[in-house]
Amino acid sequence: MKIEFAPLNIPLRRRLQTAAVLQWVFSFLALAQCCMAGFVLLALSDWWVLAMLYAGWLWLDWDTPTCGGRRSRWVRSWSVWRHFRDYFPLNLVKTVDLDPRKNYIFGFHPHGVLVAGGFGNFCTEATGFSSLFPGLKPHLLMLPFWFRVPLFRDYIMSGGLVSSSKSSLSHLVSRPEGGNVAVIAVGGAPEALDARPGALTLQVLSRKGFIKMALKHGAQLVPVFSFGENELFDQMENPSGSPLRTLQDRLQSIMGVAMPLFHARGVFQYSFGLMPYRKPIHTVVGKPISVAQTSSPSSADVESLHRVYLQSLTELFEEHKHTYGLDQDQHLTFI
Repeated sequence: MKIEFAPLNIPLRRRLQTAAVLQWVFSFLALAQCCMAGFVLLALSDWWVLAMLYAGWLWLDWDTPTCGGRRSRWVRSWSVWRHFRDYFPLNLVKTVDLDPRKNYIFGFHPHGVLVAGGFGNFCTEATGFSSLFPGLKPHLLMLPFWFRVPLFRDYIMSGGLVSSSKSSLSHLVSRPEGGNVAVIAVGGAPEALDARPGALTLQVLSRKGFIKMALKHGAQLVPVFSFGENELFDQMENPSGSPLRTLQDRLQSIMGVAMPLFHARGVFQYSFGLMPYRKPIHTVVGKPISVAQTSSPSSADVESLHRVYLQSLTELFEEHKHTYGLDQDQHLTFI
């Protein structure tokens, strides 16, 4: 394979963008493991008292990821996130104003490999979420497992990440003062295994838990489609039924974490690596679906609202697909 190296005269701003995305990829793939290893080494060293003090703090703070987290505006406003935004570039598109007195559930589609659009738009201020939607606080939901990792949990909470447990979602959308946005990558880990350029298949037909929670608490549902999310990485071929896909599905069912074998470009060359391609991402926030609170929603209630949600998501995609480079004959497929 011929390797295409990056030229030496690349402007400094592009090198900073690459560095910003490199640290994000590292954080996503290896920072949790490094934090766990560091905590264990600290506990076995002469400074073990510090590890014990942190363990006590961890015990006292155990429920914070399910109670709104602990966001830091300072961390969300780091300049590194502006370089991260400009690498793709990343853009947040508002279609309507949202009432800050209400709570919302954003259904984010597609999941992609590493949820780059979800992170950049809702865990940082790089694309101006607070300016576009004043009075609203976004919280991206993440698997509860990651909030059990020492130190790593505190870092991800600072960006607005919270646990994806039912109690966590319920806490966010039940606040009487409103102003909370729970962002859910509806397709979840299984959808990441199908994330590749051109993919428009969404795993959403059986995903109805967020619909039930919206009904139970009267939270407004908002479809969000991130154009370009699936264009960032290639994946090894893993069609349904293949040995690789069977192994991936088994690991996902055991660990709850998807293991896509993805690749794109490198830091100093463009031929292979784990850095995403420089492809634009346009995350479009649609119109809210008004939801009447139903303390004990029936199956019929859930099914009815789910159909409305899928219709709204389809309309959002069809309305904006031409603007972001898709053809007339490209449509969403729900499975």
